[in-house]
Amino acid sequence: MDRAATAVGAGRRRYKMPYRKDLAYVHDVAFTDFIRDALPSLLRILRHNRITRGLVIDLGCGSGVWARELTRTGYDVLGVDISEGMLKLARKRAPKARFVHASLFQRELPPCAAVTAIGECVNYLFDRKNNRKELARFFQRVYSALAPGGVFVFDVAEPGRGGPGVPVFKSFRGRDWALLLQVEEDRKRSLLTRRITVFRKIGKLYRRSEEVHRVRLYPRSQITRQLESAGFRVRVLRSYGKQSFATGHVAFLARKT
Repeated sequence: MDRAATAVGAGRRRYKMPYRKDLAYVHDVAFTDFIRDALPSLLRILRHNRITRGLVIDLGCGSGVWARELTRTGYDVLGVDISEGMLKLARKRAPKARFVHASLFQRELPPCAAVTAIGECVNYLFDRKNNRKELARFFQRVYSALAPGGVFVFDVAEPGRGGPGVPVFKSFRGRDWALLLQVEEDRKRSLLTRRITVFRKIGKLYRRSEEVHRVRLYPRSQITRQLESAGFRVRVLRSYGKQSFATGHVAFLARKT
């Protein structure tokens, strides 16, 4: 996967191809519980901030679970994702939403009522442009796109997300797939690496694919400072309602006043 890349927009910036067809399928059928459990809380956040209509930009929209819920409840939706495999699923699941294939760090954001990025989207290093300075610029772009009173809801991985500081191995299995996962955190570099091997049943045989996902870990104090510098009022969330977070996982509610 590390050698595969595709051009983004004009110029020479490139990003790696993540969540290819088989991993996108497995993620959709087996690993969407987090966003599904968070849906009621996310809707409450919008309504509590008097956002009952208008455009919601769903960054890192994945297979469209949140986008479908938003369109079902009357919002307009623009979904953005770097994975073509995920977008193919999202377009089927949420046909009333509009989706674009792009990096969230490079996509221009239209005027909107709210922006969300659920699932540690800002941490991933698929886009080589992603770094601490670019993250601050990204927050400024979100602030500029939001209407007064608009909100930006997102979660991040912070140091400690990888667990005990030694490689962790996990395996998962479904009716027509299996997945092997190795997670390792480099605490000196604030970098988390997930090595993923997918086996998907095609006919009578299993097809194997591999991906390596690298994640930059950001402490919540840094995220808070950058959001406040962009002009947001910031509240740290320790859960999305009943959907609690694991160690090293935290969310933010940033409001444009």
